[in-house]
Amino acid sequence: MQSNGIYGSSILNEHNLRPSHKKPISDATIELEGVNPTCGDDIFLQLKVKNGIIEDGSFSGYGCAISQASCDMMLDLVIGEDVQTATEYINKFFNMIHGKASDEDIEDLDEAGILKDISHMPARVKCALLGWRTLKDIIENGADSAEAHAKHQECS
Repeated sequence: MQSNGIYGSSILNEHNLRPSHKKPISDATIELEGVNPTCGDDIFLQLKVKNGIIEDGSFSGYGCAISQASCDMMLDLVIGEDVQTATEYINKFFNMIHGKASDEDIEDLDEAGILKDISHMPARVKCALLGWRTLKDIIENGADSAEAHAKHQECS
């Protein structure tokens, strides 16, 4: 997927200005705050997870265009998927951001693949990873578990 410059990307702009998943969901089973203290991005990721399947997801909060668009694209990928598949997407995204993903892995990330050039913008890496790190923390702490509900984590 061609990026034509990250900030000039119509995909990034669409996900930032008109995110599909930036809304509360009333039946979320888990919510986790993700914070990037470096730049002030702050999101609340809400998921409805049942029997290991991410049935729905949303986010709220504020941040730069990259953090907001990245979170929206992430939710496009993982809603409807099982936790194992979501973990595979997370790993592919982390590898892509760090310049270690194959072309096939980047293609698997669909629209999130436009963020591949973030690795050349070190100040923006944490922005792109914020939603993904928050999702990873939810999964690692048991996505079906109430223990992770409303837990706070920092992206560092």
